[in-house]
Amino acid sequence: MSDEEVRRVTEALDEVERIADPEARVRAKSRIMAAQVKRNKEWAAERKELVIRLWDGGAGLSYRQIAARLDIKLSTVQDIFRGYTGSGTVRPKSTPSEGGS
Repeated sequence: MSDEEVRRVTEALDEVERIADPEARVRAKSRIMAAQVKRNKEWAAERKELVIRLWDGGAGLSYRQIAARLDIKLSTVQDIFRGYTGSGTVRPKSTPSEGGS
């Protein structure tokens, strides 16, 4: 996706924010959020596949290089290799035997 395409998507979302009628604005936001749920899963799977390919598939990039190249957080790259999914609030808790307190 080019910078121009990202700008157009952002502008479209900004237009939703400017819908004057609160009920119409919430209905529009709800439809967008519902449609995005499926996309989020697909997009995350695609990102994971590419991160792994960049690390192990001949490119041999470091976690930091992958994060910079894909414009994502280093912690996102680390989470992919740790097998974490979802938000940071659903991370496994460390146990005392793992060095946690």
